[in-house]
Amino acid sequence: MKKSTIVLLVIAGLFLLIGFNGCGSYNSMVTRDEGVTAQWQQVEVAYQARMDKTKNLFEIVQGAADFERGTLKEVMEARSAATQIKLSVDDLTEENLAKFQKAQDAFGSSLGRLMAVAENYPQLQAVGAFRDFQAQYEGMENRIATERRRFNEVAQDYNTYIRRFPRNIWAGMFGFDKRAYFQASEGAENAPDIKSMREGK
Repeated sequence: MKKSTIVLLVIAGLFLLIGFNGCGSYNSMVTRDEGVTAQWQQVEVAYQARMDKTKNLFEIVQGAADFERGTLKEVMEARSAATQIKLSVDDLTEENLAKFQKAQDAFGSSLGRLMAVAENYPQLQAVGAFRDFQAQYEGMENRIATERRRFNEVAQDYNTYIRRFPRNIWAGMFGFDKRAYFQASEGAENAPDIKSMREGK
């Protein structure tokens, strides 16, 4: 076999090897990217469930004639602000995710204050629909926390995968970008002060 033929076969083999590596890397990146997309949808579902359930809560609370209007108004405004921010998985930059998280955290915080303050209103506590909401409230918040944690896990898996050499080269060529993470909520390191929440401070 001629030397030039051997060189051509070696070069062709290298190109095939690079091509197979690129195809394999691309397919794995797509799989992980789809995992991030699917988990983001689960995050949205968890937040939407909380939004849907609180629609009825407002009517229930308004029925308590002497309930603090300021607390209820704050929750309604925070809910409205949270529903204004819609993100597709392609918009998940650190800045956009921080805005989304801030709005959702503000709603969650005001909803928590409303639940704490509501304990001072026996007639509200006596309403079956309100008791049902109270029973579901902790579960909703836990589901949101779980879905956010899972999102961070799949985003970390995806980010790690696309940043490792030589996949980082393929990621750049094919347009796979790093995904943002949920951060701990501001003040999350401090235990909530239930007494001041009940007093509306």
